Amino acid sequence: MTFVADEGVDSAVVARLRNEGHNVFYVAEMSPGISDDEVLNQANNNQALLMTEDKDFGELVFRLNRIHRGVVLLRLYGLSFELKAKIVSETVKAHSGEMLSAFTVIAHSSVRIRSRF
Repeated sequence: MTFVADEGVDSAVVARLRNEGHNVFYVAEMSPGISDDEVLNQANNNQALLMTEDKDFGELVFRLNRIHRGVVLLRLYGLSFELKAKIVSETVKAHSGEMLSAFTVIAHSSVRIRSRF
């Protein structure tokens, strides 16, 4: 899968996904400080799912009806970098097909996937 990881996503998550063969564009490496609109545009231009820890993307997707290939919101505060990377990796493996064109929330003990349709 292809992801655009917002700059707030831990680098351990990015590294784990890359090691598993995913294509990950990391805003922290490319264009730190760009706006949420620009991050979403990067994801759309790369036909990628957007991975973020920023709840503001929910407003862009649901209230403003912005087009997206899929948004993955990470709610994994307080966990080690390694555990976050493991949870994200396992969730992507188990739910990758469902995450396309959906808004997915990955929390410590749950995964919620809300289809756009």
